Amino acid sequence: MMNAKPSSVEEYLSWCSPEVREKLEQMRTTILKAVPKAKEVVSYQVPAYKTTEVLVYFAAAKKHIGFYPTNSGVSQFKKELKKYLTTTGAIQFPLDKPLPLKLIADITLFRAAEAQAKLELKKKKI
Repeated sequence: MMNAKPSSVEEYLSWCSPEVREKLEQMRTTILKAVPKAKEVVSYQVPAYKTTEVLVYFAAAKKHIGFYPTNSGVSQFKKELKKYLTTTGAIQFPLDKPLPLKLIADITLFRAAEAQAKLELKKKKI
């Protein structure tokens, strides 16, 4: 599955099994509902959502869905993410459990606000 390069999020999703695709679709809907102006792109060969910068990425793995909200998205929600396996910029949501959609939305909103704040700061410097 991951050897080819998907040209769109739709194509990426089409390569997944129905069970995994269903979870990825939930994640996609949650992200786009949280930040409707986010543009759907493929970055690093996985679905990504960006405004002024990429906010979050997600990907299917064998036993989990990887959610990649960058370092700040993970560290800001450390307490809420205690029951999940995390690394510096990644969170693993097990495939056999429901996705924490509110948490995914909250993290995405946090990243959108962070990207907006960076943009405002840049504008002030100009």
